[in-house]
Amino acid sequence: MTFAPTVSDEVRALVPGFTHVAVEAHDLVNGPSSEESSALLDESARRLAARLDGRAPHEDPHMTAWRAAYTAFGSKPSRTRNSAEALAKRALSDAALPRINLLVDVYNAVSVARLIPVGGEDADRIQGTMRLVRATGDEDFVTVAGGEETVEHPDPGEVVWRDDLGVTCRRWNWRQGPRTRLTEETTSGFFLLESLEPMAVAEAEEAAAELAALLERFSPGAKVTVHPAA
Repeated sequence: MTFAPTVSDEVRALVPGFTHVAVEAHDLVNGPSSEESSALLDESARRLAARLDGRAPHEDPHMTAWRAAYTAFGSKPSRTRNSAEALAKRALSDAALPRINLLVDVYNAVSVARLIPVGGEDADRIQGTMRLVRATGDEDFVTVAGGEETVEHPDPGEVVWRDDLGVTCRRWNWRQGPRTRLTEETTSGFFLLESLEPMAVAEAEEAAAELAALLERFSPGAKVTVHPAA
């Protein structure tokens, strides 16, 4: 199975400057967070602080563009932040970045250091084609609330990632569902790096190349492919 996510015409019309770069990886070896992955996250926070140079994350031009995109489909960006801004805000706080598992730590580190939303999906849990669409409001989004599995539905017009089974991530890249998350049992993963103008496509591709190199470093022998920006 080759990762070939699609973007609907409705989303392209809503945000014409959207670009995504996909990284596909097989024969991965995941595991608990380690001293090495923790150090990588700490370094990403230092890189972020240098990049922002005293500014708040939402003042970065790329994050400003994401806030405008969220507003365009009816979401409040100060309440439901894009994944990169949410991680950046936490990285600069006393709470620091969460340690999840090796694969998640790796892509979170790239997201924070580069200020670009990055998501990771377990390839074996995806049903059919991943696509970015504007929701009808009838789609199922299976999540966990209060320790119990529950089904939500996106707002009509909300931008969501979905597969044949249902929504995998709500409000573009705000909240991922547990069904396709990367776990310690994951051996094949699909990673999406999402950018908006004014971030140059070349910068998104550099972030993807960094992610690919880190995946190979943490999973020696993994087969990693960076697909062209689309």
